[in-house]
Amino acid sequence: MKKYIQVGCGTRGVYSYTTPMVKHYGDCAELCGVYDINPKRAALVSEFAGKEIKVYDDFTTMLHEVKPDTVIVASTDCTHDKYAIEALEAGCDVIVEKPLTTTFEKALAIKAAEEKSGKKVTVTFNLRFHPFFSKLKQIVASGILGEALSVHYEWMLGIEHGAAYFRRWHSERENSGSLLVHKSTHHFDIANWLLDQDPVSVTAYGSRKVFGDVVKAPAERCYECKQRCRHYIDMTEEEYKKFYLDCEDVDGYLRDRCVYSDKVDIEDTVSVNVQYSGGAVMSYTLSAWSPYEGMRLVLNGTDGRMEATVVEGKSGGNNIKIYKSSGEIINIEVPEDDSSEHGGADGQLRDNLFRGKETLVPEQSADLRAGLMSIGIGMAANISMAEKRSVRLDEFYKDIK
Repeated sequence: MKKYIQVGCGTRGVYSYTTPMVKHYGDCAELCGVYDINPKRAALVSEFAGKEIKVYDDFTTMLHEVKPDTVIVASTDCTHDKYAIEALEAGCDVIVEKPLTTTFEKALAIKAAEEKSGKKVTVTFNLRFHPFFSKLKQIVASGILGEALSVHYEWMLGIEHGAAYFRRWHSERENSGSLLVHKSTHHFDIANWLLDQDPVSVTAYGSRKVFGDVVKAPAERCYECKQRCRHYIDMTEEEYKKFYLDCEDVDGYLRDRCVYSDKVDIEDTVSVNVQYSGGAVMSYTLSAWSPYEGMRLVLNGTDGRMEATVVEGKSGGNNIKIYKSSGEIINIEVPEDDSSEHGGADGQLRDNLFRGKETLVPEQSADLRAGLMSIGIGMAANISMAEKRSVRLDEFYKDIK
């Protein structure tokens, strides 16, 4: 039986880790304590888990009192390094929500702490466990496409999903590192995983045309706004009220800040080009203002081309087509799986994390190095946009092997 503690008790932390751990993994994992900068929110863990879980008012006290085997870090992105490093120094393994962190300096500090401690950092890229992306990895690993030459990758955030990032803490670069770090880390990790190559050089362009101070915010937040635009959310709905509205008096965090706030300083549209260590190249785009949610990934190889498409919420929207150099065309349908969160990915991820269940495809569980490489693209892209130049990752990752 392994002992766990968790820092960060927002909806992602509670629904993805604490509640399932208590309800479904009690035979192999014991949640011994939780901490959040907002103790009201942390107290909700017991309510949702159906079992009393001790709430600590200090992370360090929790760490030294419980002496856990593993620490789960699900706090705001920019604080991941603080908790991960302290946990490693205390002799604990670390499970950290994506992204690993938000800057090169913080990333290298986590790497140094892992190396010194001899413990392990796992980054929770649940997208690797999604049946659709697992299938893509199996196809590429089979060699049917030959040597990888290029990837074209576009991700579309549906209008309301995209807007959600611009009303929360994610909309400030200082907190999230931008969508290129917080959100695109998933996508960059999938590309790195499929290619089995390291990103070497990044050039990026971006803009903010829809969200932020493009129009005057009619109010600070939805709760006090009479305009009720298409992005309005009702903070009296049960989840919003429990986790956020009822907890505001403690930390002042507004979950429903206007998407047109002048505090928004991240891009809503980006384009990134990446050169890889094995010679492959990638073009990537992210739009936070799309009529539908989905993605399109094309991988060209010496022996064929794979076209993969996901359109969420559409029957038959997930499909893979392989064009062989011989002229053969192979259609592969991957049924949607709604058995659990994120199309079944979260359940498989937890089985691997808590039970050590074998993965279905090569290197499905992501280690620290994978976390470093995925955020490396996003952070280099941020620098590229700011300094109007190509950025090599070895400017920062000099000794990553």
